[in-house]
Amino acid sequence: MTISRRQCLNQLVQWQVALAASGSLAASSVAHAQSVWPSKALKLVVPFTPGGTTDYVTRLVGIELAKQMGQPVIVENKPGAGTVIGVDAVAKSAADGYSFVTVANSFAANQTLVKKLPYDTLKDLRPVALMGMSEHVLATHPGSGLKKLSDLKALSAAAADKISYASFGNGTSAHLSGAALAQQMGMNWVHVPYKGQAPALSDLLGGQVTLMFGNWPEFRSHVQSGKLVALGMATSKRSLYAPDIPTLAEQGVPVESNSWNGLLAPANTPDAIVERLNAEVNKALLAPAVLEAFQKGGIASLSGTPDKFAQFLKSEIEKYAQVVRKANITLDA
Repeated sequence: MTISRRQCLNQLVQWQVALAASGSLAASSVAHAQSVWPSKALKLVVPFTPGGTTDYVTRLVGIELAKQMGQPVIVENKPGAGTVIGVDAVAKSAADGYSFVTVANSFAANQTLVKKLPYDTLKDLRPVALMGMSEHVLATHPGSGLKKLSDLKALSAAAADKISYASFGNGTSAHLSGAALAQQMGMNWVHVPYKGQAPALSDLLGGQVTLMFGNWPEFRSHVQSGKLVALGMATSKRSLYAPDIPTLAEQGVPVESNSWNGLLAPANTPDAIVERLNAEVNKALLAPAVLEAFQKGGIASLSGTPDKFAQFLKSEIEKYAQVVRKANITLDA
């Protein structure tokens, strides 16, 4: 049978119409799936033990997200390996918009610090939203007899091997800041890592460790009550939240340290979901309950776009790479 040129063209047109229709249906299905998101509970993994600032901020924001989005928000603590365990769990989760992880400074530091990460920092996860930042204070327990940084210098010169500093875990900002302080003072102190700030703070209060860089929100009441002694704020200038405490820079050792936190998603999470959750997080940060809690706790809000968070992460990775290499610290995952 001979097919005319007109019949051939007609057949081609029919195929194109059919293909276009099937493509539209597929696109419509994807759009519909995303438009009804979320249709079940969201899980926010915190790679630290309960009680620290990252956990606190995640739960505050999570409460508001649940109200705004009409679905439960479950916060799951998954500490270990300097946050690597919790981060890896989300990196390997389905990119369906229901699993996220709140990271802190250690996420950026681990890129250089850990010899072999089970995930690719920049390829396996994508930034969703920054949330908060807390200034650090260098504190000691009253039994140490230390009152200011010059006392620490004197004690270090006499018995550096007896000085220990706690941290939230290997690779955390508290770890690297302690290492930087020891390095600038020409000392080699003992680092004692914990799986979060809460257990580290408990041992500092009990006198099991000498020093710790910690988040001002959790340390403030202990400093004000006399259970801890603030040796200095790790800020470039005097803190608005603690104006009576001199900075470390004022005392001759310019170490700056803080704890920030932000939300990441598995790499292939759809753009529409990332953009929607970013908007919801930014909205949650403006909720009266969150604003009040941040103000009382001395936590600064760090809202912004996913791109802003991505740029921030790259700068933090570069910053901590310099610190890690200078301190010559490497860890196994």
